Amino acid sequence: MALSPLLNRFLEMMAAERGAAANSLSAYQRDLEDYEDHLKAQNATAKSAQTNHIRNHLQELENRGFSARTAARKLSAIRQFHSFLLSEGLHTENPALIVESPKLRPTLPNVLSAQEIAKLLETAKSTAESAKSPASLKAWRLYAIVSLLSTTGLRISELISLTRRQLKLGENMILIKGKGGRERLVPVARTSQVILDKYLQLPPKVDHAEPSPYVFPSRGKSGVLSRQHIALELKALAIKAGLSPDRLSPHVLRHGFATTLLDHGADLRAVQQMLGHADISTTQIYTHVQTERLTSTINAFHPLSDNKQSKTS
Repeated sequence: MALSPLLNRFLEMMAAERGAAANSLSAYQRDLEDYEDHLKAQNATAKSAQTNHIRNHLQELENRGFSARTAARKLSAIRQFHSFLLSEGLHTENPALIVESPKLRPTLPNVLSAQEIAKLLETAKSTAESAKSPASLKAWRLYAIVSLLSTTGLRISELISLTRRQLKLGENMILIKGKGGRERLVPVARTSQVILDKYLQLPPKVDHAEPSPYVFPSRGKSGVLSRQHIALELKALAIKAGLSPDRLSPHVLRHGFATTLLDHGADLRAVQQMLGHADISTTQIYTHVQTERLTSTINAFHPLSDNKQSKTS
């Protein structure tokens, strides 16, 4: 189905001016086409939409079984769409501004404990140090990947696209181009730098007319390891380390990085910068993890906790 002219202009703006990724543009398109269908059924258009149309749409989404989180995402897209229409002089106001967002319950990220991450790293280290050629390169590569993910908080997309040039910009620092084209400098722990240097000194398996510019190259069409390949290697490592493979993924290591920093007193703004979050509210989810851990500890060990009282009553 062809896009409406207004939606097409909005998506073009999001791509050209805000650098929205293809997946983000597809999500905006789905959400806003759904919204336009609702308006059409109400004999309205994006140009004539009022606040009650948007509230009715949210109620319809709830009736259709959508979660509060999904509805909030759709409302965000609608707000941005109407903000664009207002800026273009195609509407006299943004009717979505005063619409209340659905109440969200924070979804706490799955995290590994510091002891579990240490066990994972120790298993990767012992595997790399004992591996014989030709398995040595693969083992050291996985050790470098686990070390980088757990000590830098990189997104998996940022890790697989990492180039050797990015590593040379400064000692123990990497220049990362993240979501929306935003750049940030990420410090690399000295131990991770040593592991990475060891891996990069090994002869590469990938044959190129010229050396690959990527840190983690592949023979595949993209020239880099796929995120699926890395996820499978991490799950195999988890099993070897005695951990549940379902609990380990690249994003779990990113969560672990953030939680560890906050546990040791790091400033929330500094963690936001290192993770590349555009909004600090995204980073604040990790403070909920800390609160939940503290509550669990008190309930389990404090003699005056509810759990202890019920056992003695």
